[in-house]
Amino acid sequence: MSEKFSRTELLFGKEAMEKLASARVAVFGIGGVGGHTAEALVRSGLGAIDIIDNDKVCESNLNRQIYATLSTIDKYKVDAAKERILDINPNITVNTYKTFYMPETSNEFDFRQYDYIVDAIDTVTGKIELIMQANKVGTPIISSMGAGNKMHPEMFEVADIYKTSVCPLARVIRQDLKKRKIPKLKVVYSKEPPIKINTDGMTDSKKRFPGSNAFVPSVAGLIIAGEVIKDLIGYKK
Repeated sequence: MSEKFSRTELLFGKEAMEKLASARVAVFGIGGVGGHTAEALVRSGLGAIDIIDNDKVCESNLNRQIYATLSTIDKYKVDAAKERILDINPNITVNTYKTFYMPETSNEFDFRQYDYIVDAIDTVTGKIELIMQANKVGTPIISSMGAGNKMHPEMFEVADIYKTSVCPLARVIRQDLKKRKIPKLKVVYSKEPPIKINTDGMTDSKKRFPGSNAFVPSVAGLIIAGEVIKDLIGYKK
């Protein structure tokens, strides 16, 4: 095992590291949540990662997104992410897609080739389609619920979607999946009620976006990465 992962191997063991090195994970959305998920997966010794996002880095991303720096503004997020990922581990395989994931673009992906799927996208329609496609082929998936307008990262929990409460996004997803007879979905969600943002003086375009910070989305992303890793290596404790 490479020296770069020697500290990880002390915890996981050689067999687990070999499983990670042979695994391929797709991360849909690499913003505040998904970017930290991707980073943690790469730093844990993952062998291949697909990153999917059609956005470019902008100045308002600097407060919370790991791939957002002054030098990456106006670059596609997946391009900025790939450069950093390969700087961490040049041996990993990185596949990038400048794709806005929706039902119309789902045929660009063969979900059977992934060992795990991370849903860190924002749109309900896209999330539902991603969950449905993963369920259809039996590929494990974990989905991020709402991380905006929150101040307490310690209130995140890992649960089945049908055991969630408080989170407005989880409620919408839960109701839709129930109608579609999807029996389960692992999610990371928060029981913290969203903070009501003062929109006085804001333009209509700014009002459409939630408030966010450096320490809430990042924690959600790291929790997701931990769940993916533990599931891939079969960690039971």
